[in-house]
Amino acid sequence: MSMTTDSKQTLIGRFAQHQGDTGSPQVQVALLTERINGLAGHFKAHAKDHHSRQGLLKMVSRRRRLLEYLKRRDEASYQQMLEALKLRK
Repeated sequence: MSMTTDSKQTLIGRFAQHQGDTGSPQVQVALLTERINGLAGHFKAHAKDHHSRQGLLKMVSRRRRLLEYLKRRDEASYQQMLEALKLRK
């Protein structure tokens, strides 16, 4: 299921670095994580949906690259993101 506008704005407000921030790696990782978690239920109901699975793998790869970038740039922020989103690394 897709994200509602309210949930998206809540995530942006929670992880934004400054007013109007939608492009920082923190916000992008949070939004991707929400979309990835939302697809879990879809794949339980539609196990053979390989087309959506390919999109999921692209989102996971993009999130991984953003997290690697964040780790290089700001280790403390990287650790905060992992804890806030309950990601394993």
